[in-house]
Amino acid sequence: MSHPNVVAFCGGVGAARFLRGLVREVPAESVTAIVNTGDDREFYGVHVAPDLDIVTYTLAGLIDDAQGYGLMGDTYQLVDTLSQLGHETWFRLGDRDFAHCLHRTLQLRQGHGLSQTIAELREKLGVETHILPMSESPCPTLVELTDGVTLHFEDYMIREGAPDRVRSVNLSAAQSATPGPGVLQAIAQAQVLLFCPSNPVVSIGPLLAVPGIRDAILASPAPCVAISPIVGGAPIKGPATPLLRGIGVEVSALGVARHYADLIDGYVLDTKDADLEEAIQDLGLRTRVTDSIMVDAQAAGRLARAALELAETSP
Repeated sequence: MSHPNVVAFCGGVGAARFLRGLVREVPAESVTAIVNTGDDREFYGVHVAPDLDIVTYTLAGLIDDAQGYGLMGDTYQLVDTLSQLGHETWFRLGDRDFAHCLHRTLQLRQGHGLSQTIAELREKLGVETHILPMSESPCPTLVELTDGVTLHFEDYMIREGAPDRVRSVNLSAAQSATPGPGVLQAIAQAQVLLFCPSNPVVSIGPLLAVPGIRDAILASPAPCVAISPIVGGAPIKGPATPLLRGIGVEVSALGVARHYADLIDGYVLDTKDADLEEAIQDLGLRTRVTDSIMVDAQAAGRLARAALELAETSP
């Protein structure tokens, strides 16, 4: 399978970096990224789609790599001015980033779908990879803390600094949503399905909660491979530890493999977790052990190649 039609299920930073490697291994136009929208929210009067924008900006070569989000070289005059005027500005949205979000908001108000606005943006930025929102329905991911407070994920992650005291994660909005245009068709036509090394709870979890997506994965004859987002018992990036514990999943490469086991055929894990390989194989999964830390695009390409090679050997 030299150039398979690949569908990748994506969150934000980890997925975007993986995709940057994936499109080094297969033609970008043969890849469809289905992206979490559970983080989407209105800030400063505009529709912000964090994961969709991180994926788009990364593939366009415009991402601020130091932050992992936003546009390289962006300025922050808008939010700084709003702060001076007394507004809460804990969500730092750059000026050019704001312009993209405002453009999206105006399009949505004119009756365009989110999928259409994303397609137009990625085309204008020269991105050949197809990027699909998991849903055009509002799908806010909510995090319930042990003191009973419920927060939108962005409030939990950024405003509150991702506290450990997570009781549960509420995906009810996603569970009542419908898949975005082209999502089920892309899965049905895929020759390889990949779960990017994204947060299993708040990035991949909302995707799988949208009715029809999990069933489409199960119905697909394509091999499905997940890349572990946990290395040496800790997440590569982000607040996966309290969120996994909040839904009762062990924070380890093995724990995530168990979490995905009914959906996947293969699992890529880091060399630091090689001692878990046999236990993961006992789940009925094929495995590949490799260095999974994506320090640059070349390393991401090697990781993507390992996942694709594992997919080729899966029944």
